[in-house]
Amino acid sequence: MAKREQEHDQLPMPDGWFAVEWSRGLHDGDVKPIHYFGEDLVLFRTRGGQARVLDAFCPHLGAHLGHGGRVMGETLRCPFHGWQYDGASGACTHIPYCDEIPARARLRAWDVVEKNGMVFVWLHAEGKPPQWDFPELPEIGHADWSEPRLVDHEFEAPIQDTHENNNDLVHFQYVHGVVKMPATEIEYSENGRHYRIVSHGETQTPFGTFDTSLVRDSFGLGLTAIRLLGFPEAGLLMFSSTTPIDERRVHSRWLLTATRNMVDLAGEEFMRNLTMGVQQDLVIWRNKVHRGRPVLCRADGYLAQFRQWARQFYSQPVGEVHTVDPVNRKEGA
Repeated sequence: MAKREQEHDQLPMPDGWFAVEWSRGLHDGDVKPIHYFGEDLVLFRTRGGQARVLDAFCPHLGAHLGHGGRVMGETLRCPFHGWQYDGASGACTHIPYCDEIPARARLRAWDVVEKNGMVFVWLHAEGKPPQWDFPELPEIGHADWSEPRLVDHEFEAPIQDTHENNNDLVHFQYVHGVVKMPATEIEYSENGRHYRIVSHGETQTPFGTFDTSLVRDSFGLGLTAIRLLGFPEAGLLMFSSTTPIDERRVHSRWLLTATRNMVDLAGEEFMRNLTMGVQQDLVIWRNKVHRGRPVLCRADGYLAQFRQWARQFYSQPVGEVHTVDPVNRKEGA
């Protein structure tokens, strides 16, 4: 076994909502094979406009419904023998050459919601229905905000490690070259699924320097909204969803928009800086291992809080967070 494999602590897939497509990328009647969560799936939009996701392989003779399958009203027809499956329930509703439908003729239908410009699927290791929701962001699609810019990244990393970056304040200095870290506060909501990080600083523009706040809202592992606030009647937003392809790779979707009076002022710089930042992170993510029991120092309090918070999104137990007392060299949780 390679040394990296020995050092790596594999995480299970977390529970939660994860994007599988952009809304604008799925038109009525479209059928697409997709692969997420280590599963072969089929995504389609019904004639009524509903986005649906089913397991990919027909229970009849195993054809992949994403390759040649056809939308028929609210159902998806298998390309092999024409069996039709309801998008909402996964049940077979029609066999063109037989009146009797076998009881086991059904596919798993995944819970789907569509908001914030993306199609989301609910993942739960124990198959439980959705346990929580996440907000619809009013900026996206609003007439006063710019047409969203869409960015896709696919790379090797555990999803938890990519999300942990928000709480890893020190890495902004060494990876991203931030000379002075702004004053930062973290607040966890009462329901526990959401937390907010607020950093205060100054933003320089051709029209002056503004006291601004960078507000990062997280809604479970992989879902984040970042807003730059403090400009008079203006703002910038990035909404992102990072989805496990399997246990080692993720697909991250970024939606970036700004108020129309802000696009030319600072919007392009905001979008470019965020995109450049992830490129710097990729060098680390591609080559690191995940430490299930990291050795943290006293100054890593935000990271310890994040690890504790992240546990709730796993149906299977994950490792303890360990720190080292730098004075007495004693290990503790």
